[in-house]
Amino acid sequence: MNRSTHRQSNLSGTANDIESALFLRKATGLVRSWSMFDAFIYAFFSINLVTLGFYIISQMFYLEGGLIPTLLVSALVLLAEIVVYAGLIAVMPRAGGDYVWQSRILNPGVGFVLAICGWWFILWLWTPLYADMLRHVVFVPLLAVAGLRDAALWFAESSSAWFLACVLTLAFATVVIAMGMKTYARVQRFCFWIGNLGLLGVCLLLLFGTQESFRTGLEANATRLFGVTPGVYEATLAAGTEAGAVQPLWGSSFGAILLAMPYIVFFNLWPNWGATLYGEVKGADDFKKNFLGMALALAATTGLAMLLYLAIARTIGWDFYTKANGAYWNYRWGLTTEAPPLRVWPYPALLATFLTTNPVLQFAVLLAMSTWFFGWAGTMFLSSTRVIFAAAFDRLLPDVVTHVDPRTRTPIWALALMVGPGLVVSALFVWDVLGFKSLTLASTLVIAVTYLGSTVAAVLLPYTKKDLYDASPIAKYKVAGIPLISLAGSIFGAFLLYLLYQWLVDPNELYGISYRNSASVIFMLVLYGLAVAIYVGARVYRRSQQGLDLSMVYKEIPVE
Repeated sequence: MNRSTHRQSNLSGTANDIESALFLRKATGLVRSWSMFDAFIYAFFSINLVTLGFYIISQMFYLEGGLIPTLLVSALVLLAEIVVYAGLIAVMPRAGGDYVWQSRILNPGVGFVLAICGWWFILWLWTPLYADMLRHVVFVPLLAVAGLRDAALWFAESSSAWFLACVLTLAFATVVIAMGMKTYARVQRFCFWIGNLGLLGVCLLLLFGTQESFRTGLEANATRLFGVTPGVYEATLAAGTEAGAVQPLWGSSFGAILLAMPYIVFFNLWPNWGATLYGEVKGADDFKKNFLGMALALAATTGLAMLLYLAIARTIGWDFYTKANGAYWNYRWGLTTEAPPLRVWPYPALLATFLTTNPVLQFAVLLAMSTWFFGWAGTMFLSSTRVIFAAAFDRLLPDVVTHVDPRTRTPIWALALMVGPGLVVSALFVWDVLGFKSLTLASTLVIAVTYLGSTVAAVLLPYTKKDLYDASPIAKYKVAGIPLISLAGSIFGAFLLYLLYQWLVDPNELYGISYRNSASVIFMLVLYGLAVAIYVGARVYRRSQQGLDLSMVYKEIPVE
């Protein structure tokens, strides 16, 4: 071997040693086990009409923007979000989504801090919110119809019952995620078909009922199931009027619609919720399929919402439904000491079953409707585990977090990092320690900031990563010479900035998480401070203790 060859061999060996030390392994260990249909169902459940939709819309009773135009206008704007995320996925279909795109296109620190706060830390706050929906959509109606009034009311009214629901939600989500993507796909497919069958039953009950039959059924069932005082219909109207329930189904000014949108996005901002999972979806580099899957989920959910609320207006009566929501939340929020006449959350499916006197039919419809929760519950943590895993794969978290179970292909330690803190935050929220109950919409605000980071990355992608963009399947999509992803990013970015202004400044004092809410401000600052500390600490530790310069990691797109 001559000197030149020997020198080249040494350099090659040194480069291989550095690469071996820097990158844990040549592949993530994750596999592409989902079809595009599985990704569609995940997107459909992520903007879940029966859980998120019913829950957040019921809290909008005091807003003056018409519900149906708000649904339509927000859905049109969110198509720009779908273009952005479908494009980013097609360019870099990797586990970790927002974290990968932002860290490679914008800046490693920005990508880590925004993604970790939006996909890891803030999801702890979603645990008691998911659990609140579990008790009102599953336990309360099923126990009541089964004749277990005391148990139903305990779940409806007790903080201890709510915390139990948190524990059960965490347990179910942990098990179904730990079993792997293939098993989760089977669970959500089953729940998709059964849940929609249940929704069909609700719509048929409403279609063949009348306002007179609903009023009669309400009086009979509310007394029988929950022991309320007769005259609940009129009492609810009076309590709702006192609460200031004014939300119309139609009409109102465009300005009022705009003010309703920062609330409704708690429900429909999430057609891209599976973006962090597309490293495990077959055909994820197909922009059209990505777009159609998410867009169809948004369109189907918006259409179902319009259909159902029109049916509610026809048979239950929009005035009654809105005022029932007002009476309930006015009491839950502590704005009155007088309990609502109905006693329980006015769950539309439960109200619809009051149109029949057959308890078997009531139970069957409500049981089918409960699968909307179980098909959706895993979304609480599943997407998050891939962001945590991707950050650990880049050596910003302990190496053990990259461990993937060889049988289920699940990053188990990434899942564990969601569960424990989620239980702690649940206790703080349920018992309103340090004002945690006022942070509901902060769970959306922090994620919106993360989305803004990816949106800026999408706008800049064709210009700062020109070679990558030109080689991608989205390079051909342009409008008047402007890359479609940049144009859509500009539209969605402007919408996100509007939302952030309304939430943080809140000039009309409508959303409760502005700078005036010290608990909200401190909580979010703690989250971002913790993320910065982890990032800086990891960079310093890897360099000082292991001699690794992590900036080298971000020069490469993660392996699959």
